[in-house]
Amino acid sequence: INGLTNEFHPCQILADIFTFIEHRGSIKGKVVAWVGDGNNMANTWLQAADLLGFTVHVSTPGGYEVDEKLAFGGKTPREGCYKVFKDPLEACKGADLVTTDVWTSMGYEAENAVRMKAFADWCVDEEMMQAAKPEAVFMHCLPAHRGEEVTAEVIDGPQSVVWDEAENRMHVQKALMEYLLLGRQPG
Repeated sequence: INGLTNEFHPCQILADIFTFIEHRGSIKGKVVAWVGDGNNMANTWLQAADLLGFTVHVSTPGGYEVDEKLAFGGKTPREGCYKVFKDPLEACKGADLVTTDVWTSMGYEAENAVRMKAFADWCVDEEMMQAAKPEAVFMHCLPAHRGEEVTAEVIDGPQSVVWDEAENRMHVQKALMEYLLLGRQPG
């Protein structure tokens, strides 16, 4: 089980998709806005979009883009599974889900000062959430840095489902282990 690598974070995305389904129903045909680093979370969101039939709007600062070849393992992704936006506000327009991650992931701490400057315009704020659909939810895999990648008003606001998302990590991972050990789905 890949719980987390520098390249991918599938257990987190399983929990995120479960959380979306729990709050808003099927993710098929929906739009997920990814605002921030083209990191392991972004890569895995792209893989999920390709497999499950939704679209990811990706907005990253220059130099921190998603590596399509890495994200899709060299295969051609489903047409329309993602779109790239230079402006994070544009990426959020019409989104059903807005999500982000820390600007400096584990192992990249030496780059923190440079990243803080590069990502300054990629802080998910109320304006971005207002550009999304009114019923859009906000997610973050936690821990979060309020005032960096997300404002306190968003992460602590009514559209945020981060605590359900965090709890769902446990439930989804238990279901994954049961499936892998027993070869069947619960129920």
